[in-house]
Amino acid sequence: MTPLFYREQEKFYVSVDCIILGFKDDKLYLLISKRKFEPLEGHDTLMGGFLRSDESLSETVSRVLFEYTGIKDVYMEQVGTYGEINRDEGERVISIAYYALIDLEMFDEELCKIHNARWEELDKVGKLVFDHNQMLDDTLDILRKKTATQPIGFNLLPEKFTLPQLQSLYEAIHQTVLDKRNFRKKILEMDILEKQDDKDKSSSKRGAFYYTFNKEKYDQLLHKGFFFSL
Repeated sequence: MTPLFYREQEKFYVSVDCIILGFKDDKLYLLISKRKFEPLEGHDTLMGGFLRSDESLSETVSRVLFEYTGIKDVYMEQVGTYGEINRDEGERVISIAYYALIDLEMFDEELCKIHNARWEELDKVGKLVFDHNQMLDDTLDILRKKTATQPIGFNLLPEKFTLPQLQSLYEAIHQTVLDKRNFRKKILEMDILEKQDDKDKSSSKRGAFYYTFNKEKYDQLLHKGFFFSL
């Protein structure tokens, strides 16, 4: 039996909203869908879901991300908690937002049809429901601060990638052009990339060597408190 103290308290809904980002052709993309129910049915929304009674918060996030991407073990981090009284026009809902970085080559495109979803170029994202634009802005602020001091974002790239691809990713996140020589020097000095024997020759005859990310070395650097500055 529920103790009297708990029974006398008000009850609210708890949801998670996911800012799911992908990277392709030198551009960042956000996964959004059309809301299927009122209020604001038919408007653009982030992907999300409600916390179930038999789930932990992390289990809810993992379930929502898998439902909308078809990918397990997605890289994700919490953005923040959003609890303004009237943020949701339907009910009093407390939302906990997470951002997720995925490799678009692993994404199941059939899920877009199922969920009436689409990948929207980040700079073309319009008005989203409720406070979802604020969640997106907060996510980008976090990403820009982190990538300015730590080499993250490899989850947005294929297993093998080139240095031009990596630089394009950073430029897309920061919305600025980075000095090629300086960027490569700082990245390579950290010794967290493994140079491969093959090249990507899709954009030039000379081609660019592929690299892979060495997570073990990266984790060792983080453990030592290492950081760099773009």
